[in-house]
Amino acid sequence: MQQGLTPVYFFSHGSTMMLGEESASADFWKACGDEALQNKVKGIIMMGAHWDCKGHNTIEVAMNPNPGKSPIAYVDPRIYKEYKLVPDLETGQRCIDILQRAHIDAKPNPSFEWIHDTFLVLIRMFPQGMPPTVLLSLNARYDPHFHMRIGSILRPLRKEGYIFVGTGGAVHNLYRNKWGPMVKYRDNFAMTTPPEGWALEFRQAVEDVITKNSGPSLRRAMTRLLKHPEYRDAHGTDEHFMPALFVAGAAGDAEDEGVYGRLGAEDWELTNMCNSQFIIGCWA
Repeated sequence: MQQGLTPVYFFSHGSTMMLGEESASADFWKACGDEALQNKVKGIIMMGAHWDCKGHNTIEVAMNPNPGKSPIAYVDPRIYKEYKLVPDLETGQRCIDILQRAHIDAKPNPSFEWIHDTFLVLIRMFPQGMPPTVLLSLNARYDPHFHMRIGSILRPLRKEGYIFVGTGGAVHNLYRNKWGPMVKYRDNFAMTTPPEGWALEFRQAVEDVITKNSGPSLRRAMTRLLKHPEYRDAHGTDEHFMPALFVAGAAGDAEDEGVYGRLGAEDWELTNMCNSQFIIGCWA
C-alpha cells in the first residue's frame, strides 16, 4: 500500500471550448485543484499531448522563465490572456538531472511557449493561481514504453509532494468527430446522434484498465490498449494517448499495488470525443 504518495491524474483535455464552457470535467478539475491546495501541493509534473521532440531517446523540459500562451479558438481571450503561468525552473532542472542519470537524453527548451492542452486544465484546476509547474514534452516516436519509463523515473517526486498530470484523451480522433454543431452554433456538447460503437468500446476499455489494475499490472494493461482492435479508430494519431502511458509509469510501481484509479467525471464532445477524467491514488 502507498505511504506518503500524492495522487496521479490522467485528464482528457478535449477541445479548446472546454475552457469556456461549464462541464462535469471542469467541476472535477476544480475539485482536484482545491484538494491539492488544501494538501499543500509542492508542484506539478505535467505531460501534455501537443508538444513533442525528435530523437531516439530524447525528451525536452520547458525552461522558458516567461512563457507565452498559444491562442485558443472559440474562447473569449479574457479567460486566459491574463492568467499567470508559473514555470518551475528549479524542479525542471532537477527533472533533467534525474532523467539524464537514468540515461535519458533530457534537454532544456528555453523558448517553449505553453499550449492549451496544459494551461486549459491548469486554469480550471487553479483559477486563483497555479502552483509551480514543470512541463515535459513527448518524444515524436510515440513509443509507449519510453513514455511510461519517463513517468517511472520521475515517480519518486510524488513522495516530495508533487502531483503528476497527463493531459491527452481517452477517445480523441479529430478525423472521426462531428464538427457541424461547433462550427455552426458554437455547441461542442451537441449530440445529434449517439457516439459510435468504436468510441464507446474503447472508452470502456480505458476505464476498465485504469479502475481494475494496479501496480505493474496497470503498466502492462495500459500498454496493451495500443493493440486494442478499436485503438486506431479512437486515436487516429498517438500523441493524445502517450500522456496516459506517462501516468501509468508514475502510478504503476510495485509500491502502488492495490491502489486503483477511479473515473471522476466525463463529457462527450463533438459526438465521438470522450473526455474521461481519472485519478489514481489519494491524498494521505
